[in-house]
Amino acid sequence: MSSRTSSTTTSNATEEEINDLVLRLQSLLPRRNQRRRNRTLSASKVLNETCSYLKRLQKEVEDLSERLAQLLDSVDTTAVDVELIRRLLQ
Repeated sequence: MSSRTSSTTTSNATEEEINDLVLRLQSLLPRRNQRRRNRTLSASKVLNETCSYLKRLQKEVEDLSERLAQLLDSVDTTAVDVELIRRLLQ
């Protein structure tokens, strides 16, 4: 066996490790209903749901950032106060 094949083989995760990671990832996803709680989803379904969830979170962060910027623009504060608030939120 070549050293390249050997190093590639040893760096790959085992099926058991991947299944464990998928289960851990699934546990981090929000529960939409009680029935799904006890059901194990396929790895592809968990990954698809994770991608969708992350996109929703990213959109929510963008929306909240925009709302905060609008609020900061409408509040009577000094430039120093606004900069301090922005630094605290980062």
